[in-house]
Amino acid sequence: MNRRSFLALVSVAVSFSLVLVPAGCRSRSERYGLHELGVSPRQIHEVEPLQLKQAEPNEVPPEPNQPPPEKIELSLEQSRAMALENNLQLKASLMSPAIAEAQFSAEEAKFESAFFANTNFAKTEVPFGTLTPVGDTGVFIPTITASQSERLATDLGVQMPLRTGGTVTFDFSDNQTKDITRGGSSYNDGFSASLSHPLLRNAGQRVNAYSIRVAAYNRDIVNTRTKLDVITVLAALDRVYWRLYAARKELEVRQQQYGLAQAQLERARRLVEGGQRAQVEIIRAEAGVAQQLEAIIIAENNLRDRERELKRVIHEAGLDVQTPTVVVPTTLPDPVRYALDRPRLVSTAIENRMELLELQLQLLQDASTVDYARNQTLPLATLGYTYNINGTGMTRGDSLDLLLDSDFVDHRLSLRMVVPIGNEAAKSRVRQAIYQRRQRLATRANREDLIRQDVLNAADQVEANWQRILAARQTSILNGRLFEAEQRQFDQGMRTSTDVLDAQIKFADAQSAEIRALADYQISLVDVAYATGTLLGSAKVRWEPIVPEANVD
Repeated sequence: MNRRSFLALVSVAVSFSLVLVPAGCRSRSERYGLHELGVSPRQIHEVEPLQLKQAEPNEVPPEPNQPPPEKIELSLEQSRAMALENNLQLKASLMSPAIAEAQFSAEEAKFESAFFANTNFAKTEVPFGTLTPVGDTGVFIPTITASQSERLATDLGVQMPLRTGGTVTFDFSDNQTKDITRGGSSYNDGFSASLSHPLLRNAGQRVNAYSIRVAAYNRDIVNTRTKLDVITVLAALDRVYWRLYAARKELEVRQQQYGLAQAQLERARRLVEGGQRAQVEIIRAEAGVAQQLEAIIIAENNLRDRERELKRVIHEAGLDVQTPTVVVPTTLPDPVRYALDRPRLVSTAIENRMELLELQLQLLQDASTVDYARNQTLPLATLGYTYNINGTGMTRGDSLDLLLDSDFVDHRLSLRMVVPIGNEAAKSRVRQAIYQRRQRLATRANREDLIRQDVLNAADQVEANWQRILAARQTSILNGRLFEAEQRQFDQGMRTSTDVLDAQIKFADAQSAEIRALADYQISLVDVAYATGTLLGSAKVRWEPIVPEANVD
């Protein structure tokens, strides 16, 4: 074999190694993860809005706000943006996908090639005994001499793991031996190409990519949990926002009722001073004023609690829970009745709920674990082949020339097999993987039933709160008329201050019930969106993971 044939052999070996490393041009998303479920990455990183069909337009005229000084006005959209940007819990969650992606990249790097180099230097002295004659006397004297030599060995090569489980190694060695005792040097060079490949256990792309698939599933599971955290934070913010709206409106109602109680007190005083009423009417009116003042104190304390809750969720700089800043919600409820298509809502929830998608990813992970565990029950059989070209000479050039001529070649073929006796440990791992998968299948069925129940309960609550709005509005109108009628009869001497104050309290309670019904209706719409895995509103929310700086180069 001449030099040209040697170079052709090297090119064929390199081409062979490239053929044994498949799937390099495919994207990671095509190899592992969500594509097996038919789920696109966009579905994970975007929170879709919930589209509801309007059944009957019902607009409520906006009520004027009389915000106190040193306040901040926030719309629902602004509050959402602040929460997405500043919420501490969400910041921690948004770092999890970057960590999972780094773990996945680390697993995928297991098939990277490696360059290796070895250098060894050895100086040896080997003693040996001889008989030295003494002149011509025929007498021999035992003497000890030594053979001294120096050896310098250099080894360079590339080791290439294969996705099918084997390893291809290309190795070039250069050895120089110097005989110090006799003088002179010799050189030995060699080039080898070897392949070691399993035949049963750990053989095949699917088995060797198991850890990568697990890391990919874990990455997608982390992404689903992060999206769920985003939806949870936004839903919690919406609920807090509407509770704050209700608390502020409740305070306005109590302040209005306090003014009416003061007016009743002034009216009672005028009538007592005119001799038309007894002194007890003033006492009754004063008791009513004190009662309304207590209601204002309770409403103000409740409002401060709701403000602090909203400040905690949005976590805006300069607007923490200790600041006295008054937060005024500017987004008004939109009491519109929606025609809820319950079967469509259930199907949307089954498609979008991240808890269910996480279970499906875990089931894929379990299926992969079962396949891997079954492969580990097979005997360990390893096939090895080494092709080696040798060269030698008194100079390095002579040795390399002989190496390139490829006149002296070696072929080595080996087969190694290890068969476990009993193999109970591997079989137990297979059973464990199968049991875990069956357990998750039962959990998925139960989770689907719970999701259906959540959606239907939320839809029923929306309808119930709509009916509450209608009933509370009618009650408020009638109690307002009753209060006005009691005032007129009081002026005519037919009712006492107690009757007027009782009617006023009923009127205030009816107004409070209407406010609570409006807020609860908005919150129930939020619950429907949360139950279906979507977001209430007309705009999508796209989240991206937070990737902290890490200088590792």
